[in-house]
Amino acid sequence: MCGAYARPVPAPEPLSRLAPALPGRAVISQHWGDLAFLHWRVDPALVAPHLPPGVEPDVFDGSSWVGLIPFELSHSAFGPFPPVPWLGRFAETNVRLYGVGPDGRRSVVFRTLEASKLLPAVTARVGLGLPYTWADMSIVRGGGLIAYSSRRNWPAADGPVPRPRTRVVVRPRPGAVVDDPRADFLTARWGMHVARGGRTRFWPNHHASWSLTAADLVELDDELLAATGFAGVAARPPDSVLYSRGVSTRFALPARRSA
Repeated sequence: MCGAYARPVPAPEPLSRLAPALPGRAVISQHWGDLAFLHWRVDPALVAPHLPPGVEPDVFDGSSWVGLIPFELSHSAFGPFPPVPWLGRFAETNVRLYGVGPDGRRSVVFRTLEASKLLPAVTARVGLGLPYTWADMSIVRGGGLIAYSSRRNWPAADGPVPRPRTRVVVRPRPGAVVDDPRADFLTARWGMHVARGGRTRFWPNHHASWSLTAADLVELDDELLAATGFAGVAARPPDSVLYSRGVSTRFALPARRSA
């Protein structure tokens, strides 16, 4: 799957299911609940143009990977203050990639973060440089299924899909996923690389090890992958479908150095 991609990839840090200690005080805390992890193999050459400066595609089993992850975000809090009521709880769907910084730190790189509340989306976009956008979203649970639906409210000025939508329905299976290096590669990520103002910063985060199960994909109708540069990917079944009831997580400020 490596295609024409030939740039040297930094030596990545070892994969670990245990998060390293935060290098500083936690400035953001959240709970991520009812997550569906849908992932597809993609050529690293397709991923490389979408990564921040200094970040190269991370590769597992000869492939890079693109993820579609819907979930519920709640209990958002900042610094020592208590969780934000109402505005701190909303549905979110992100499209994400996996990178390696020049110092070997593995990361998540977001292509989009669709959020069902306008103010948090604007705040994170302006304040943190994350590609948040506002969308109508819902999460419906019942009959052993979890259904996630989203349609973007902000039309794009250009691109193949002005107001992309997505619908994902999964059925979590019983039994934990254990000793699965691919699942660890796709989920055990202890920071995100964010490009802003010509610099790339690494935001470290910390949470308990993921408790994962396999899941059956019951329905998929997605335009977000195409809208973020991966046309045709959602037309084929995902190569990995996982589910987690969730974790509580904390972020520290990025180091002053750039990638």
